[in-house]
Amino acid sequence: MSKKKGKGSLIVLSGPSGVGKGTICKELKKQRKHLWLSVSMTTRKPRPNEQDGVDYYFISKEEFEEKIKNHELLEYAQVHNHDYYGTPKEKIARHINDGDDVILEIDIEGALQVKENHPEALFIFIMPPSMEELINRLIQRGTESKEKIVKRFRKAYQEINEVTKYNYVVINDQLDKAVYKVNAILTAERSRVDRMEDILLNTKAEAMHELLVEKDLINEPFQL
Repeated sequence: MSKKKGKGSLIVLSGPSGVGKGTICKELKKQRKHLWLSVSMTTRKPRPNEQDGVDYYFISKEEFEEKIKNHELLEYAQVHNHDYYGTPKEKIARHINDGDDVILEIDIEGALQVKENHPEALFIFIMPPSMEELINRLIQRGTESKEKIVKRFRKAYQEINEVTKYNYVVINDQLDKAVYKVNAILTAERSRVDRMEDILLNTKAEAMHELLVEKDLINEPFQL
């Protein structure tokens, strides 16, 4: 019989700001039992209603730099306001070893860092249906100034140029369709031949295999 390997997969999901990555991840979590959404670590201060360990792990700059020194981060970056953001390794490794698939919702820079050290990971890029729709979504969020929206829009063009470095691209024109497509990708990846191992345990097929190896079937008949 076939038995799946015990380890889960590392999945990196990226895309421009405002494309709907976070919403897709939350919907996937509802639909897939063995899926864990990685929580990033940051040195910035919590915003209203943000919870430590849920939205981010909030730590000091000194603690973050100590983790960099000790190679405890899968990827990290320091943004323009000098705050650090990164992904801690320990919890990810534990969940993967327990058989859970782990999703990292991170930016393109972080994804490329992960790919350099973990090329076996699954990389999915979420694309907006159009750049016009993307800027409309950024405006509708109502959380940023016009200057920041323009800056994010310009960055989105640069990020989309990196799509060829990903395994899959999914256009988020309708949320339910985008979630369905990502779900299908994850299901297909679970069935890849290189993620399966053939183990014959206590079956007639196993016994037959042993006899085929050990006996001269032309001159020596056998019985199961």
